[in-house]
Amino acid sequence: MKIIIDADACPVIDIAVDICKKRNLECLLVCDNTHFIQKDGTECIVVDKGADSADCRIANLTEKGDVIITQDYGLAALVLGKGAKALNQNGLIYTDTNIENLLFTRFISKKERMAGNRTKGPKKRTVQNDADFIKSFNLCLDQN
Repeated sequence: MKIIIDADACPVIDIAVDICKKRNLECLLVCDNTHFIQKDGTECIVVDKGADSADCRIANLTEKGDVIITQDYGLAALVLGKGAKALNQNGLIYTDTNIENLLFTRFISKKERMAGNRTKGPKKRTVQNDADFIKSFNLCLDQN
């Protein structure tokens, strides 16, 4: 099992890396060439800047049993299909049950934006978000 983090703009990198170190788990950070991230105990994989460059690389690296940390619903759907676990930075564990609704919501929001309407952005990050992420991440790791 390896942990792969979609590291572009991921607010929980340090938390995840610390947990990986404590559990002696392989941790890969994947980011585009505008965000080189160097953390002890990790490998940083840098891809060309592009709409889905990091997502494609993560999908290609993913194997059954891996844990992927990403905000991207499309990437989450891809890795779930490969038998990996996926969660976001707020502790939401993506499942076969919730991913379809999340993708549909993303589609509707994109449609609204393309029509010139505004959609709400993410809420300000809280300490509770970090606590929820830690709980869910450990749960995903314990299930493997």
